[in-house]
Amino acid sequence: MTSVPGSSVGRSDRDPSWLTFALAAATTATAICMSVLAGWQRGGELPERVVWVAIGVVLVVCAHLLPALCRYSPWSVRGIGSLLWIACMATACFGHATFFVLAQQHAGERRASSLVPEVTNTVPASRNLTAIMIDRANVARQLAIADAQRCPRECAALKVRHVALAATLDALNAEADDVRRREASDDRGKRRRDALTVDPVTGRLATLLGTTISRVDLLSGLTFAAVLEGVACLLWSLALKPRQAAVTTPSVTDPAASGHEPVSPSHGTVNAPVSPAATEVMRLARDVAAGRVRATVSDIRRHLGCSQAKAIALRRQLAAHATTP
Repeated sequence: MTSVPGSSVGRSDRDPSWLTFALAAATTATAICMSVLAGWQRGGELPERVVWVAIGVVLVVCAHLLPALCRYSPWSVRGIGSLLWIACMATACFGHATFFVLAQQHAGERRASSLVPEVTNTVPASRNLTAIMIDRANVARQLAIADAQRCPRECAALKVRHVALAATLDALNAEADDVRRREASDDRGKRRRDALTVDPVTGRLATLLGTTISRVDLLSGLTFAAVLEGVACLLWSLALKPRQAAVTTPSVTDPAASGHEPVSPSHGTVNAPVSPAATEVMRLARDVAAGRVRATVSDIRRHLGCSQAKAIALRRQLAAHATTP
């Protein structure tokens, strides 16, 4: 006995729903973790941090699920849901941008922390350059007065005073040079530290665009947040899409191979395969009965992805199918 195996209609329309659901859940979990970290750093006291975290989690979940949950709702509910979704997306992206900016700052501080001991511990504490220059001016004035004095007697004492003042002036000059070298070293260390606190790509991009690094950090954070939220909304819309049940036609047995005579149809019974149009009407009727779609032309067109004319024809056949006893 040879038989033609049963065929399934709509098998090519199936998608790996488990993979879509896993990706959507992973994206939402990532966004929730970012909102938790951003909210935790926003608040001061523990209750404030808990409230910030709760707000961030609710806004992220609503931003991801509202498009899928409001898909088959009435137009009034869809309008309100669209406005709320835009607000949730804006606030969620703001929270994610906060996370990205703070994470970049922490990474820069960690990169630059290795230079702090080298700059601060090797330089001894001393007076500033202003105090040294004031003392130097006083010594120079005293040296000039000593040089202007005449030596009628006790010239040795005057010479000793001249040598002492000159030595003090040289010492002050040396101290001033040391302070200048230390300040130059501090400036070089500060520039190196500032260079390490900035992400290399962000710094070069800011130079290329002719803007500040803080603006580039903010724009990049908002871009990452918008992409993450958009991907999450798309994945949840696909994951929560109503499944289309496959219609299986019965297997047909070849009468000649089985050795039996074909049975003539009687009382109007015909063993004919189901047409694709009838299959679509049957599937549409099941979806309407299950509440997945409304029996309107616009919903049928959007549900099946067909043309306006085909949706009108299917609506008529569906009405005829519903009135048939």
